Amino acid sequence: MASHAKDPLADLNPFDIFDAEAARLDRYFSGLGDDGWDRPSRCEGWSVRDVLGHLAGEELYNHACLNGDVEGFSEMLRREGVGGGFNGFNEWCVRRRRDVPLEEVLQEWRRANGETRERMRALGRDALLQTLAGPYPVGLQTFHYDSEYATHADDVGVPVSDHEIDEREWWRAAVGAFVLGEQGSKVQVELTADGVWLYADGVSAQLPPSEFVEATVGRLPDSVPLDPGLRAALRCLA
Repeated sequence: MASHAKDPLADLNPFDIFDAEAARLDRYFSGLGDDGWDRPSRCEGWSVRDVLGHLAGEELYNHACLNGDVEGFSEMLRREGVGGGFNGFNEWCVRRRRDVPLEEVLQEWRRANGETRERMRALGRDALLQTLAGPYPVGLQTFHYDSEYATHADDVGVPVSDHEIDEREWWRAAVGAFVLGEQGSKVQVELTADGVWLYADGVSAQLPPSEFVEATVGRLPDSVPLDPGLRAALRCLA
């Protein structure tokens, strides 16, 4: 199990991060030209437009959690013939929005996500949220949303200003380290001033925060030399 001297998320505000990452995506989507929507993203088989469709569609689940109605969400999926767990749900969300006018999808996402962010913040970090995995703290669920939004922003090529890069990499590394520990990973993780130190099954490595983050979300390029077992064990957020 990953070990940490203290809670690596204690000094982070998940709601502020969520607002910042949503605003970053909104600015990018709002200024995107027609040609930009059809570009492939880093998500296999998905265009930039498909990533927006995914973000809009997953708000169905987010609102079901907020409304305490995950059973109703599961029943809706059965009614629609959606199988395959979350992967199946994600693909269904994308498919059903491909023929919807782009501006409608953008407005759907903007409206629904705005409600999610407002309601999560109002509940507070320590409140419990009903999820398909059982009750879970609102603050920790928000950190998962933070990571997803940052990952998908990178997937579609959203620019990040120079003065934001380091802080953004470090909060994402902290979230990755926390989730590895939460999941009972065999990887020991230590965030240091020099990077992220890793150890598992007799293998150690040190990665810069950016590469550690990419490993936790399954985007680390094959060109980065890393033990295959360690690489596989680090994937925890995608």
